[in-house]
Amino acid sequence: MADNANDNGAAKSRAGSPHAGRFKPLADALAARDEYNDVLRTRIDKACALLDADQQLYPNTFRKDTHIGEILAAYSDLDETALAEVGKVFLIAGRMTSLRSFGKVTFIKLLDGSESMQVFVARDDLGQDAYQVFKKYDIGDILGVEGDLFRTKTGELTLRAKQVSLVTKSMRPLPEKYHGLKDMETRYRQRYVDLIVTPKTSEIFRKRTMIVRGLRNYLDSKGFLEVETPMMQPIPGGATAKPFETHHNALDMKLYMRIAPELYLKRLLVGGFEKVYEINRNFRNEGISTRHNPEFTMLEFYWAYADFRDLMDLTEDMLSSIARDVCGTTVVPYQGNDIDLTPGNWTRLSFHESIEKIGGVDPADYNDYDRCAAIVRKSGEKVIKGEKLGKLQAKLFDILVEPKLIQPHFIYHYPTDISPLSRRNDQNPDITDRFELFVVGRELGNAFSELNDPVDQRGRFEDQVKEKAAGDDEAHFMDEDYVRALEYGMPPAAGQGIGIDRLVMLLTDSASIREVILFPLLRPETPQNGGNTSVAEPAAGPA
Repeated sequence: MADNANDNGAAKSRAGSPHAGRFKPLADALAARDEYNDVLRTRIDKACALLDADQQLYPNTFRKDTHIGEILAAYSDLDETALAEVGKVFLIAGRMTSLRSFGKVTFIKLLDGSESMQVFVARDDLGQDAYQVFKKYDIGDILGVEGDLFRTKTGELTLRAKQVSLVTKSMRPLPEKYHGLKDMETRYRQRYVDLIVTPKTSEIFRKRTMIVRGLRNYLDSKGFLEVETPMMQPIPGGATAKPFETHHNALDMKLYMRIAPELYLKRLLVGGFEKVYEINRNFRNEGISTRHNPEFTMLEFYWAYADFRDLMDLTEDMLSSIARDVCGTTVVPYQGNDIDLTPGNWTRLSFHESIEKIGGVDPADYNDYDRCAAIVRKSGEKVIKGEKLGKLQAKLFDILVEPKLIQPHFIYHYPTDISPLSRRNDQNPDITDRFELFVVGRELGNAFSELNDPVDQRGRFEDQVKEKAAGDDEAHFMDEDYVRALEYGMPPAAGQGIGIDRLVMLLTDSASIREVILFPLLRPETPQNGGNTSVAEPAAGPA
């Protein structure tokens, strides 16, 4: 009955307009979701009034000639006299985000991208009829304005409107100015509104673009070739992760969404490309947390005739350069800590040394299977039957070491048990020439000297197949074609994957990965509330 009452009231308020019927489907849909209210009814009434006055709601005739940012950059320092001498008329367009009316004059703010500017609209400048039409515009509408510059009595640079036209009608109100969009679920789900009303959000994604561009420019300058590899793969490989499955109808075959591009990029090393990289979307069917999203972006690059130590040097230089270009400094704030990315200040420590020196575990304990298992259990983790010592040590590292790695740390020489694609160390085959980069207590990159011995690689794949048969969903599949590629000969090389989302989190001081992904994965909206639910984040899967 309530929905019918709302709809009847809406129909009554629009009854005098010949255009009322156009908005009935919108009103009905809003009422069905229990979203129809006086504010939306008023917006529909104003839209009808504009149509009654022969005003288009969505014209495509206005052409801007200047961005607000360009005006602010060029004229912010000029005084009133100098502005008068400019004598230039500007055409700008943007979303009206505020309005202060004083009868015959109105001050509005237009938001153009990330820049905002005050516009002065006067009845005497527009004319009586045009001013009355302007008064029907709402906050949130996109307007086109033609005018010149002056300064108000308070000294604010302002555009004096000579003409104002509606470019796009907004049928929904923006969130109230002083409260904004506070509900996190709504912010992520309605990112389009979040970008309008939360300046920090826009800044994060502008910086994200700068970071990705910076990574490309850096690697291009070092002679790397950007390539593309398949996102749907018959065999998922290159990481220990549970894949998403799909099906190709024409070929009647199961496919997997990419968990990593690694094995395809290394096939290119076999083919003769000595430096390759890909900025790629990966998909892992794992948990969601502040650090994990099932769909995420990675940079992976491979360098022939290099080893993992060469990659440490390159990574330190590359990421410090990105920080300097994006943030203006190599010391960046993150959640109360100042993270020093200055080259030369990054700690390099072996995996086992870190367990001893940072985790506080005696080598005699972590190198003995039973003692190591007892410490793992005491720390609250399960010990699975048949787990190798290297996996138990990795659990110790995750619990006792990783959270303490706030400043940049390269942790190297991981156990072979947990590194199925890494080259064994020449002096100690129980460890590999691999490192992981940790900053602010989380993994940011994973790299190693590549395993190019096809016999060794086959054996490690076979070990992974046994682990998968024993119940490990994240163990590697056997990839016969990749082994065949190695049999043709892959040059010695080093490769690395860097989590771009986590890098953006670091350089924008963002606590959650959802802050740096434009459209993070969310549960479906519930019909009762239009999606304003606050859902708990499931436990995270592996990094």
